[in-house]
Amino acid sequence: FMGWDGPILTDSGGYQIFSLAAKVTEEGVAFKSTYDGTPVLLTPEEATRVQELLGPDVAMVLDELIGLPAPREWSKAAMERTLRWAERAIAAHSRTDQVQFGIVQGGVDLDLRAESARATAQLGFKGIALGGLSVGESPTERNQAIEASVAELPDDRVRYVMGLGDAEGVLDAVARGCDLFDCVWPTRLARHGKAITSSGDFNIRQAAFMDDAAPLDASCDCATCARYSRAYLNHHVRAKELSAHRLLSIHNLTYTLSLLDGARTAIAEGRLTEYRAEVAAGRVQGVSTPSP
Repeated sequence: FMGWDGPILTDSGGYQIFSLAAKVTEEGVAFKSTYDGTPVLLTPEEATRVQELLGPDVAMVLDELIGLPAPREWSKAAMERTLRWAERAIAAHSRTDQVQFGIVQGGVDLDLRAESARATAQLGFKGIALGGLSVGESPTERNQAIEASVAELPDDRVRYVMGLGDAEGVLDAVARGCDLFDCVWPTRLARHGKAITSSGDFNIRQAAFMDDAAPLDASCDCATCARYSRAYLNHHVRAKELSAHRLLSIHNLTYTLSLLDGARTAIAEGRLTEYRAEVAAGRVQGVSTPSP
């Protein structure tokens, strides 16, 4: 149906519910349909059933996500409810050709993170996600939460950071033992006319690029950089052409995939620290523009 023969992962809807001002109870999450306003109750069992019908390779359990900063008691309650929901999701799961991932919560409280990671791992999931991040915490708080979680996870489990997609954040997480990421960041930036490059991120709408014949990133081999100039993209963004979103998305996704390809190679060669330093040095130098 999708024409995609690679692996597919679906989320349970926890993050979307977080943005819908939903009411959370022990039974599940109540909210109004964004299509017709009808009441909906999403339970761990229903989230599991829907994902079994969709048929992805990896399905996430339903979790309770809260914004940050938050009182410790809120983080603790959400973490404990997520664990109870995980047990219900496991009981409801029947597809042997589909893997469930559990989700670690706990906000930025390191003790809660460690407790959640231990308990989630004990439930037997083959992969474990670190949820509740990129919702208001600082990069330092995020990295500390990742460290506290990963320290309690078995080495043979996939570690997946949900909602993390910026170059620096992804490499920070890779260095802390994480394997998998998902984020709207590359396409969200594209919708706002922004390009992610090896020389830093920039908005192609700026007047400095109106007559710039260079590609977005000379080191990139994506279809956008191979065929279109910054001036061309500048015009399309200013003209509000939807093609600008697509072309920038192609580039931003290619850059992000290339970044992780480089990280895998660096890990195999035992030079991840050097690779991170090289990426950081390139991205802080800034994007050159034509002389006026």
